[in-house]
Amino acid sequence: MTRCWWCGQDPLYCAYHDHEWGFPVADDTQLFEKLVLEGFQSGLSWLTILRKRENFRRAFAGFDIGRVARFGEKDVARLLADAGIVRHRGKIEAAIANAKRAEALIERHGSLARFVWRFEPQVEARPARVTREVLGTLATTAESIALSKALKKEGFVFVGPTTAYAFMQAMGLVNDHVEGCEAGLRAAAARKAFTPPG
Repeated sequence: MTRCWWCGQDPLYCAYHDHEWGFPVADDTQLFEKLVLEGFQSGLSWLTILRKRENFRRAFAGFDIGRVARFGEKDVARLLADAGIVRHRGKIEAAIANAKRAEALIERHGSLARFVWRFEPQVEARPARVTREVLGTLATTAESIALSKALKKEGFVFVGPTTAYAFMQAMGLVNDHVEGCEAGLRAAAARKAFTPPG
């Protein structure tokens, strides 16, 4: 199978690339999970987080926004003692705070999906061809900067423009599979069949 180079040969990473990365997502739980995990990734590789993802899901109640929003100090202590996740107090507390912010955002906007999909770039704003060289220049975009600012205005933390762009890539708001990647073609077909929320 022709793939983007960045997933290497690791089976877990290849499966993530082939079936998740770049495919459009409108489920609030999945979107929240990715926002949280992108925050935990800061300073680490995505593969490190991916290998711990099932532990994160267990530790964070399946990323159920309402349940995580009710986590208290006992939960923080429990998470800090959990060797299966990244034990970083600031990131743990940020995840809980972001759950509270997500609840408030959903109440105002109807869904997290409806909010984030407003930042999908227009086709004309995207590169005509995505190559390895082009992808190397796309750490942030005008849309990821705007999404980051909007999330921060809603009270979210650990959502800088680079994190916001990685989130957009993963959740299918952009399709950054390189030209010729078979998963990229499937992601493009999935996007054509997908109706953005709102």
